[in-house]
Amino acid sequence: MVKVAIIGCGIIGATIAYELSLVPELNVTVLEQKAPAQGATSAALGVLMGIISHKVKGSAWRLRQNSIQRYETLIPELEKSLGRQIPFNRQGILLLCLEGENLASWEELAEVRRSQGFSLEIWELDKVNANCPQLNLERVIAGVYSPQDRQLDPTALTLALVDAAAKNGVNFQFGVDVLGIEPLSNGWQIKTQNGNLETDWLVLASGLGSSLLTKSLLHQIDVRPVLGQALHLRLDNPLGNPDFQPAITANDVHIVPVGGGDYWVGATVEFPADGYQVEPDASKLELVRQEAIAFCPALANATIIKSWLGLRPRPEGRPAPVIGNLPGYNNILLATGHYRNGILLAPSTAQAIRSAIAGY
Repeated sequence: MVKVAIIGCGIIGATIAYELSLVPELNVTVLEQKAPAQGATSAALGVLMGIISHKVKGSAWRLRQNSIQRYETLIPELEKSLGRQIPFNRQGILLLCLEGENLASWEELAEVRRSQGFSLEIWELDKVNANCPQLNLERVIAGVYSPQDRQLDPTALTLALVDAAAKNGVNFQFGVDVLGIEPLSNGWQIKTQNGNLETDWLVLASGLGSSLLTKSLLHQIDVRPVLGQALHLRLDNPLGNPDFQPAITANDVHIVPVGGGDYWVGATVEFPADGYQVEPDASKLELVRQEAIAFCPALANATIIKSWLGLRPRPEGRPAPVIGNLPGYNNILLATGHYRNGILLAPSTAQAIRSAIAGY
């Protein structure tokens, strides 16, 4: 058996663990300092902006395309394995195109998507209003509807991945600190307070923790935090048409239906002043709430159930994400620095890691 150790159990580590659990010849262990889904995963709204993104070629598009396609099989696969439902909104994403935006660029993107086998619809205001009468369209010139993009609950999905991977034989160790990593003749020894773990392959999926771990291996990957805050709002009834509840996005603010009259709204993008330390700014979260109300006035009457935040891992001086070998090592793989696209790109990241280890 080939031994694989994964450090980190957010959405990235959990998805990798599950994909590797489908390879019979692998023995997989996951080490996580906290509980699963406690880092950047817990801050995400789970809006999978793949087809509606402006990435149309190269690895940036291939990662999105592979993930969108894998999610369509992954969710039912997990539900069948576990016998429980995973929140997965299949009603698409509606983006509101605002005054001053280049509508022609969206029309061009719709043509590209058609050639790639995906649908992207340009809606005139009458159609936007007919489908989503809850919206205030004063600043809006058109709607861009992506019926094949999705939204999901990142924490629920991560926990499902952990359960399914464990069912397939993956060993999860939570509350474990990695104290050091030392080379062996054909692999690595990971030191923890619970003892040492020997492994043939090491996968670093630890988000912001990747900086310290790679520094100890003398090739630091500089990953820095970007804070995000979001709100959970509640109304007595669903907004607009209860049978059509897509995720709605405008001016980088997302309004996400999560059942009944509940909505997630977010998220802020807050950079640290010194590159490494960032504190939540309540005024920025209020600006996001007010912007959501501007597009959807009924949200002004919603009750705030809770607010939450998390730190997204953003690589410094290089594009996000960082997937592949740690330079200088042929058996240490990086799966980190996904910034704002960790949920979206988790399946394609896991496929890339599986291919590197198992060859398929």
